[in-house]
Amino acid sequence: MVEPVRPHTRFEKARIIGARALQISMGAPLYVGEDDLRVAFREELVSLYGVDEANIRFVLDPLKIASLEYERQLIPIDVDPHLS
Repeated sequence: MVEPVRPHTRFEKARIIGARALQISMGAPLYVGEDDLRVAFREELVSLYGVDEANIRFVLDPLKIASLEYERQLIPIDVDPHLS
């Protein structure tokens, strides 16, 4: 992701994450790997599937994946700030 001129507002953040989640749900390639998803959501996977299955499975929720990509600044989407 391009370094923004100023921090994103909550509305801009929601727009970027929502747009990326839609892309992911339509089959776009991910900018994080399966291993990164397993590490980031380890506790959730263990609670859902158990310790043994958590090593095999990973999170499939597009919104969670998009949020993780946003936090790591991997999304190549930015907003035009319209600075005056």
